[in-house]
Amino acid sequence: MLSNLLDKSSNRHPDYILLGIIGTLVAFGILILSSVSAAPSFRLTGDTYYFLKHQIFFGLLPGLVLGYLAYRFNLSLIKKYSFLLLIFTFILMVLVFLPAIGSKDSATADRWLNIGGFSFQPSELLKLSFILYLATWLKSRSEKKFLDLKQTFFAFLMVLGSIALLLFFQSNASMLGIIFLIAIIMYFSMDMPLKYTAVTGLVALGGVAALIKIAPYRINRWLVFLDPDKDPMGIGYQLKQSLIAVGSGGLFGVGLGMSTQKLGYLPQTISDSIFAVFAEEMGFVGGIILIALFLIFAWRVFRLATKTNDKFYKLAAVGISSWIIIQTFVNIGAMIGLMPLTGVPLPFISAGGSALTIELIGMGILLNISKHAN
Repeated sequence: MLSNLLDKSSNRHPDYILLGIIGTLVAFGILILSSVSAAPSFRLTGDTYYFLKHQIFFGLLPGLVLGYLAYRFNLSLIKKYSFLLLIFTFILMVLVFLPAIGSKDSATADRWLNIGGFSFQPSELLKLSFILYLATWLKSRSEKKFLDLKQTFFAFLMVLGSIALLLFFQSNASMLGIIFLIAIIMYFSMDMPLKYTAVTGLVALGGVAALIKIAPYRINRWLVFLDPDKDPMGIGYQLKQSLIAVGSGGLFGVGLGMSTQKLGYLPQTISDSIFAVFAEEMGFVGGIILIALFLIFAWRVFRLATKTNDKFYKLAAVGISSWIIIQTFVNIGAMIGLMPLTGVPLPFISAGGSALTIELIGMGILLNISKHAN
């Protein structure tokens, strides 16, 4: 039974360059978090290493174990059960609304499950399960040469609608935007008819407009983006402090661990704003090195996608890499004023055990795919 679950291509090796890039990004994340989290950890818990230990024990270690299993797992079974995984994720997304096991994020949105003393954010799993489901679905459509495409496209929109509804009740517009962008990129890479890609984009824009109308506070993020000096002590405070942090770093930074912005001036320093603190401590050079690592990661994965003849492998690789790169540049863009603030964490770097665990599972799948690339 166990042998059927594991990939039998033991004589094949993964893309070692991709493995090295992933390992470097993870190591960067632990190093950056150890510096950035010390002050808030001590201020909030009295333990300088509280957030770092949490990231290691509830993010890194389970992520490495599960990522290795994903690397060894039989990819044909992932294709076969991708829809069941998506349904399982939907169930977890619904369970967060149950008072007994669900909890709120920042006391406003139901996004967490608390079971047996452990916390988990199902929306992080949603990104990966949706990518695997969409890769399987698009592959099946291509094999049927797009017969009954209109009917199956509307079925796909129903799945997206279900995701949008769940994320709407969790007040998680940024996650919804990321999922729609991933879907559009995967559609485009599969040479689907342009009109269907356009419809998906229009649905996404309509969803964003509806979310803004229902919760007008979201428009404030766009107002601050258009005018960074607007209300610097109110809605523009985080962006203003972020720009101060980035600008204070200069060329080479003030030194690792020497940031002043993390001492209570800049909100969300260990999550959304972690790049700003890193840029203050390591400067323009450090920021460019980190961005370059993500760009090399993207290049390596898209190269992998072009080398494989299996459409599922190609689509899964494109989807997973798009997820990481979209989040990266949305986060960094928001910190330097190129995009509105969204609350999107920086992959591998921001604190968050659920996010890091799921990201490492995704990396295991990528490395698994790399074994099968021609």
